Amino acid sequence: MPRPALPLLFAISSLHRAAGQILRRWWGPLGLLAAAGCAQKDYFQPDARLPATTAGGAPARYTAGRQYDRPGGLHRVFFGKHYRRTWAAPVAAPAFDAATAASGGALRLGKLGGGFNSTSLGLVAADGRPYVLRTVDKDPSRALPGWLKNSPVAWYLRDNVSATHPYAALVVPPLARAAGVPHTTPRLFYARPDAPALAGDSLVKLRGQLVWLEEKFSGDARPTDVVPAATDLMSSEAFYKHLFADPRHRPDAAALLRARLLDAWLGDWDRHAGQWTWAQVPAPGAPAGRFRYQPVPKDRDMVFYRAADGVFPWLFTRRIFLRKWNTFRPAYHDIGGLLQQGHYLDEHGLIGLTAGQFQAAAAAMQRQLTDAAIDSALHRLPPAAYALEGPYLAGALRQRRTDLPRVAAVLYRRLSRRPTVGGTAQAERFVVRRYADSTAVAVYAPALGPDSLLLARTFFRHETKVITLEGLEGADVFEVSEIGPRATQGPRVAIYGNPGARPPAPARGLRYFTEPRRSAHAYTRPAEE
Repeated sequence: MPRPALPLLFAISSLHRAAGQILRRWWGPLGLLAAAGCAQKDYFQPDARLPATTAGGAPARYTAGRQYDRPGGLHRVFFGKHYRRTWAAPVAAPAFDAATAASGGALRLGKLGGGFNSTSLGLVAADGRPYVLRTVDKDPSRALPGWLKNSPVAWYLRDNVSATHPYAALVVPPLARAAGVPHTTPRLFYARPDAPALAGDSLVKLRGQLVWLEEKFSGDARPTDVVPAATDLMSSEAFYKHLFADPRHRPDAAALLRARLLDAWLGDWDRHAGQWTWAQVPAPGAPAGRFRYQPVPKDRDMVFYRAADGVFPWLFTRRIFLRKWNTFRPAYHDIGGLLQQGHYLDEHGLIGLTAGQFQAAAAAMQRQLTDAAIDSALHRLPPAAYALEGPYLAGALRQRRTDLPRVAAVLYRRLSRRPTVGGTAQAERFVVRRYADSTAVAVYAPALGPDSLLLARTFFRHETKVITLEGLEGADVFEVSEIGPRATQGPRVAIYGNPGARPPAPARGLRYFTEPRRSAHAYTRPAEE
């Protein structure tokens, strides 16, 4: 767990202890029980299947996590109502059968995985297509160091899973399709405790659970019809290595912008680099060997996230703590926090787009995400879950759709304030024209021949404070000129070259460094996954 998060964990623990003292003092035995909830050894439900309530062939019903609905009203005041009732709602699901679950033939077991939350199992169909099976319920306390695993912090993180909507992933595919964003298509199953394919001690955390089965889009997967023109799929780590090494590999900025606006609209704040696969597509109209990379979002666990509906979660999600835990509601309340986790992708993929292109993308998405599309997608929720949340979510999505242009404007302004324009390991030519009210930047890659323009963007004085150029490696050339009076009063320019680069002539408001940028904001700093 990142060190900056530890003070917050101590704060959570202290607040929980303080709440316990108040409850014990003023609410007697009932308060003591509420405060002691963290001491439960067996926190999770033993089996997702509900006992039969009617005789004679009634279909089986399951709950994603009925333990989240146990606490009473006082607990919900302090720790949030969240989606507790939805986690405990009875739903139907087919039993997982490795022989028939995938269209590509019987699934054979692969590697057991999962990060600090869910348990996942890699699978491969008979036709070679990879899949992943992962639990709907989570245990984020796995991210804690050992000395905190039995603490109030662990209890709080487990309880806070109820802030996620257990079935939101079912809603995403048709909405993503309407917006022109590639997507996975998860399907809900019940993993029987006696499933032959899931025998063995290592798979005990999968058995008796509601699970998602979805095609795996990662670096070891083959291209599929999710991006029909794709010639390869790769992880963010592999994609950025290509991006930094060779100008023939460029991001598809328009596709990334659509995906990021969809993230914001759905309230999906957890969009760090590890949540994406990149589809390599031949660049249209360009010579062979030049590619554009389209983003394929995955892992939609945080869609419709609802945290700030209790006293403590409201405090924890303020800007000074966990601002990124952004609560889904009809009105966007902190767009900066909502976009925070995806800043690395935005800075590397969207910097060449203008304000007009941001607004055009938002307007197009408003037209594509119709009322009919929203209603149809929400009816993919299990009926019991739709009855609890469907009408509210529909109203919230409609209102958030109206405000998409403001989301686009905030994202554009955030990226324009201190933009970084990066080159590659090969030689590039950076041409900078400074005017009184703006600065125009163009980047050329001579190795690509006549059609070598990689980026052209004008940064305006009222939007941009500092423009940073990072040449990386190669014999880069930096040409900076001032045009007209007061040209040096526009945005400042910082250039990071290398010993083999050709620097510009000195000028006011211009700084040149011969060593690569080493700070946390360096263009080539690896993405955190």
